[in-house]
Amino acid sequence: MQAPSPPETAANEADWPRFHKTPAKVGGALVYAVGDIHGRYDLLRGMLNLIVADAMNRASGRRPVLVLCGDYVDRGPDSARVLTALDWIRRDKRLDLRLIKGNHEGAFLAFLKDPQEGAPWLRFGGDETLRSYGVAPPADFDDAAELVRARDDLLERMPAAHLRLLRELELMVVIGDYAFVHAGVRPGVPLSRQKAEDLLWIRGGFLEQTKPFEKRIVHGHSWIEAAPEIYDNRIGLDTGAFATGVLTGIRIEDNEVEVLQARP
Repeated sequence: MQAPSPPETAANEADWPRFHKTPAKVGGALVYAVGDIHGRYDLLRGMLNLIVADAMNRASGRRPVLVLCGDYVDRGPDSARVLTALDWIRRDKRLDLRLIKGNHEGAFLAFLKDPQEGAPWLRFGGDETLRSYGVAPPADFDDAAELVRARDDLLERMPAAHLRLLRELELMVVIGDYAFVHAGVRPGVPLSRQKAEDLLWIRGGFLEQTKPFEKRIVHGHSWIEAAPEIYDNRIGLDTGAFATGVLTGIRIEDNEVEVLQARP
């Protein structure tokens, strides 16, 4: 791998290149990866349309791999519809769907397991997820009875398929010279020994790293503006869809990466 170059980011997509040559390979596969969705079903639908149209022109008999880098829920208005769509894609089988666990899914599951211990989830977008299922958030996030009521209401309204999907999410997907995670990896630690906490939450130490990792890391979790961060050692796909209205993905083939973006 080459030494990392400065990130190519800009709020105006005309200011940054969409196509990148790279020595990294994926063994002849056709791979798509998408950043944090955060309840923006409208943008997910737009991205899927882009990917399907693109794959029709490029698949040449290959079954496309679609890797989603986590944070499907919270902050945006339609988390429940996003999970329904992901379950449908997984059942459809035309795409090889690989779903990575984000820190927001981890917090969601923690709330379902113990609403008092998991109450912090409600303060960073979980309340919007409750509303997407038609559940009223607790009037007081410190009220134990209200927390249990909200959790129980959610379990009554939430399809079993959603819960199963959340419990089966992966922490890392490796394809050729790429490793796909949610937040990043701990520098200096082999991929096989990475801790779940770092894969879900890391920023400091990872984002500033200038040396190559064991694989080229594709991740979400951290965003600056409505453009991806393209380094030789990592690709950051989170463009703050819930706030910017831009959902970012990439198509990866041997020796090349091209950026795809869905907007309202």
